[in-house]
Amino acid sequence: MHSFGYRANALFTFAITILALVCAMASLSDSLNSPSPSAHVQVLNINWFQKQPNGNDEVSMTMNISADLQSLFTWNTKQVFVFLAAEYETPKNSLNQISLWDGIIPSKEHAKFWIHTSNKYRFIDQGRNLRGKEFNLTMHWHVMPKTGKMFADKIVMPGYRLPEEYR
Repeated sequence: MHSFGYRANALFTFAITILALVCAMASLSDSLNSPSPSAHVQVLNINWFQKQPNGNDEVSMTMNISADLQSLFTWNTKQVFVFLAAEYETPKNSLNQISLWDGIIPSKEHAKFWIHTSNKYRFIDQGRNLRGKEFNLTMHWHVMPKTGKMFADKIVMPGYRLPEEYR
């Protein structure tokens, strides 16, 4: 006859195996979801575009940010981290990426939004590279699941240009 400890160990091992199997199935079920998020950013105004005393360019802008990220949410989604970045090239770097705004979306009900805002973080380039510069605004998101691996993607919105002269 088996002892109580042996039986408890067998039951615990079986329960952990079943839990791991359910978590793996949950994670795999998320891969069947094909999200179709949408985002649009309208730059309303360049509040200021100036050269700092140390020679760096700085930009402040007012934007309307609208997005529908509801399709990113499944039963396994805990929250979504989203941020808007300005991306451009300079002679020194092939990709410069500056975060302008970010947020955490806790539920599907909050995943469709429209925000009127100025850039939350400073848009500064090390040097005098921003005058007349074309740039993309890119909406990035990271889906944080309850179980399984994180998923990240983005929408690139091209066609923005900064002024030729400081304001």
